[in-house]
Amino acid sequence: QVQLVESGGGLVQAGGSLRLSCAATGSIFSISTMGWYRQAPGNQRELVASILNGGSTNYADSVKGRFTISRDYAKNTLYPQMNSLKPEDTAVYYCTVVVVGPRRYWGQGTQVTVSS
Repeated sequence: QVQLVESGGGLVQAGGSLRLSCAATGSIFSISTMGWYRQAPGNQRELVASILNGGSTNYADSVKGRFTISRDYAKNTLYPQMNSLKPEDTAVYYCTVVVVGPRRYWGQGTQVTVSS
C-alpha cells in the first residue's frame, strides 16, 4: 500500500507560477514511476508529467517548457514546478504512483485555478 498526500494547489493569475507537492508513504520501496495527471470539468483525466526511478521524465506537449517535474528521493516527495500558467491549465491535479506488480495509486487531488 502507498498513501499519497498532495498540497500546493490554489488560485493564480495567468502567467503566474505554482509548485505542487506529493508526499508518498507506505511501501515506497516498490515505486517505479511517479507522476501527475489532471482533469478539467467535462474532460478525461490526462497525463501532465511523470518521472521514472532512473530520473527519466515525460511531459504532455501542452506543458513542455513550462512545467518541470522533480523527485526528492530522501523525502519521497514529488514536485511539479508550474510556470507561465494559462487558464487552460485549470483542473484538479492528481498525484499518482505505479508500484511493482504493477499497481497504481492515486492521491485525493488538488484544485488549480488559473484566472485570465
